[in-house]
Formats: sequence, C-alpha cells, structure tokens
Amino acid sequence: IPALLGLALALASLLPTAGARRSQDLHCGACRALVDELEWEIAQVDPRKTIQMGSFRINPDGSQSVVEVPYARSEAHLTELLERVCEKMKEYGEKVDPSTHRKSYVRVISHDGTKMDLSGVKFDGDVTSSLKFACESIAEEYEDELIEFLSHEAENVKDRLCSKRT
Repeated sequence: IPALLGLALALASLLPTAGARRSQDLHCGACRALVDELEWEIAQVDPRKTIQMGSFRINPDGSQSVVEVPYARSEAHLTELLERVCEKMKEYGEKVDPSTHRKSYVRVISHDGTKMDLSGVKFDGDVTSSLKFACESIAEEYEDELIEFLSHEAENVKDRLCSKRT
C-alpha cells in the first residue's frame, strides 16, 4: 500500500505540469495565429489607401496639423482588426506532434481556397472556442503592444510578442 500511495502522489504531481503545458501550447498557438491573421489582413489592404491623422483643429494661422498615413498600418485600422480578428480562430484546428505531444494550431481553411493537408488535425467546437477565448484574452491584454509592433512594421512580431512578452 505505501508503494501505491507513493506512485499515486508521483502521478498527481505530474498532472498540473501536463495541464500547464496544454495551456501554454494553447496560449502560444493563439498568439501566433492572431499575429498571422493580423499580418494577412494588413497585406490585403491597398498600399495606396491612406487616412488622415492628426488634429482637425484650425491653427491661428489658418493651417491644420493633418497628415496622410497608410491606412493598412494605421491605429484606426489595427484597432478595427483587433475587434474582429479572433473570429478567424474558427478556421483553425489542433495538431499534436507525435514525438513531443506538443500542440500547435493550423488553419483548416486556406485564405485562397487551395486544398490543405489536414491529416492529424483535430477540428471541433472545443478547440475553436478555446483558441478564440485565448486569442481574445491576448488581443485585449496586449492591444497596445500589437498596435505598436504592427504600425511600425516591426521585425519578427510573432517571436517578439508571442515568445518574449506573452
């Protein structure tokens, strides 16, 4: 009986680690999917499209402090994207690496309609709702950082945000 008790305690101590790993995989996967989706959406905007930014007040000399900036990476556009981007998580499925048992999240519906290899991909309501919830949490908590990185075309946003910040 003492041996069984020891084994049970040893197994119980591993359970939080497995749960933490699943949670970390989900959080990391949601972050990476979020950044991928935002970068894809930005790339779809006509680079010639601009938006006026600055103060619309008229200065005493009759001028205005308004500048035209590219719309795709404007704060207004990025904020709009952040409000709806997590809906795209319904287009993702979960893939488990057979050797490491780590989970990753991959698109199950391509942006352009091409066929995708979905072997080994789990696609159900639990996966998509968990991913969407994680995405919304990240988008809300790191909204300022996301806008900062994406508005300035920062390098390696996924690594800088998903690996180092979140």
